[in-house]
Amino acid sequence: MTVVGLVTLGLLACGAAATLYRAGRGPSMLDLAVALDVLTSLSMCAVGAYAVVTDDYADLPILLVLSLLGFVGSVTIARYFSGGAR
Repeated sequence: MTVVGLVTLGLLACGAAATLYRAGRGPSMLDLAVALDVLTSLSMCAVGAYAVVTDDYADLPILLVLSLLGFVGSVTIARYFSGGAR
């Protein structure tokens, strides 16, 4: 692994730690929802960065699953908080 790869993954880990702190400390359910959405995005970035650093792209379908999960979760939470769920 190169120094750039280690720094990138380290910064993503710091971002994930800050997001988990926000999720645990957040006073409202909306704070938790946003924090979990950011955590999904950070994990997608980590999988992509790991694939580039190791030059092994076999794990890229995980990005598709994470993106679909993040999208469906965000839309579901948005509909729930807007009162539009029927």
